[in-house]
Amino acid sequence: MTEQTKPIHVFSEIGKLKKVCIHRPGKELENLMPDYLDRLLFDDIPYLEGAQAEHDAFAEALRENGVEVFYLEKLAAEAIDAGNVKEQFVDKWISETGIVSENVKAIVIEKLLEMDTFEMVLKTMEGFKKSEISTEHLNSLADLIETDYPFLVDPMPNLYFTRDPFATMANGVTINQMFSETRNRETIYGDYIFKYHPEYGGDNVDKFYSRDEEDRIEGGDELVLSKKVLAIGISQRTDARAVETLAKRVFEKGAFEEVLGFMIGEHRKFMHLDTVFTMVDYDKFTIHPEIQAGLRVLSLTQGEDGEIKIVEKESNKLDEVLAEALGLDSVTLIPCAGGEIVGAAREQWNDGSNTLAIAPGVVVVYDRNPITNRLLEEHGLKLIKVKGSELVRGRGGPRCMSMPLERDDI
Repeated sequence: MTEQTKPIHVFSEIGKLKKVCIHRPGKELENLMPDYLDRLLFDDIPYLEGAQAEHDAFAEALRENGVEVFYLEKLAAEAIDAGNVKEQFVDKWISETGIVSENVKAIVIEKLLEMDTFEMVLKTMEGFKKSEISTEHLNSLADLIETDYPFLVDPMPNLYFTRDPFATMANGVTINQMFSETRNRETIYGDYIFKYHPEYGGDNVDKFYSRDEEDRIEGGDELVLSKKVLAIGISQRTDARAVETLAKRVFEKGAFEEVLGFMIGEHRKFMHLDTVFTMVDYDKFTIHPEIQAGLRVLSLTQGEDGEIKIVEKESNKLDEVLAEALGLDSVTLIPCAGGEIVGAAREQWNDGSNTLAIAPGVVVVYDRNPITNRLLEEHGLKLIKVKGSELVRGRGGPRCMSMPLERDDI
């Protein structure tokens, strides 16, 4: 199998997008409650019907522009069936739910195994309320202990941000160790897809990172700047040790020549590197205006002895770092809302800088960021505007909601 024919082929952020993985928001959003939003990493509660309508429109916009859309939930079900590992999957999933009682575990497992595989996958994403389990025949202390918390198994409402649990690059994937226990369970679907799926499983795809690693890393911090350079944010969600581990593995596979570690700080507003900047054209980036102060960038390359060589970039100016990485004389940075303090803060909160390039200069954006969108158009970009009034409540934009599987080379 040649590099070009491998199922994962992602050597840029802007090459024409051919195939993408997304997740349609499901009943997991209806299991969000005001008292437990922090636990599930949400600031607000999206209206499911509205979020689904917006997401369907997002998927249709991609299809209308020649992108083949794959759904995470369907790929997971196909992988489980192809590997004949339904019971194994349920056992693995239940082991990470935190359920203590063996009797309750048995009831939940029985309910899941009675479902067809696709329905079962959706249910594992949705979570289990305590009210769904009959306690009539349970009599042990572990079975009957009462707390105010209404769930046996937490929902996974962040799953429609498919960018984070796994990340594609070159001809491979990182299956990530997530920052939060709440989100770490999401990675089980990627793990099964890349083990058992007829197209995306087994040796068809290089594995650069595992969900069982000690150090955390998330897909929003992983950007493919070019065929030679991979950018990774060292952030609230991604640890520096994970960056070094990943660099070693991509170098061993000959996937990239340099990894740039962007030290963006542990702030929620800079949660991931793709909330700080996204690439929209050969020489253009959207940026969070505040990131230009105090940025540090580390260059990781492979020495002749095979050891990782780490050097801090002399320039801490984002435009100079990016221009050098791309082999260009200069790049254009387009600040969210032009950098005006009120507009930038508001539109950054609504993911004005989190864009998805589906071809060089062709970008999917939320329509709710008019100042930023006008600036992008003034810089010659073609915008595909989608509604995001409900989707944005999860604090993520078009890039967050999409994981490229195949892009054309540029």
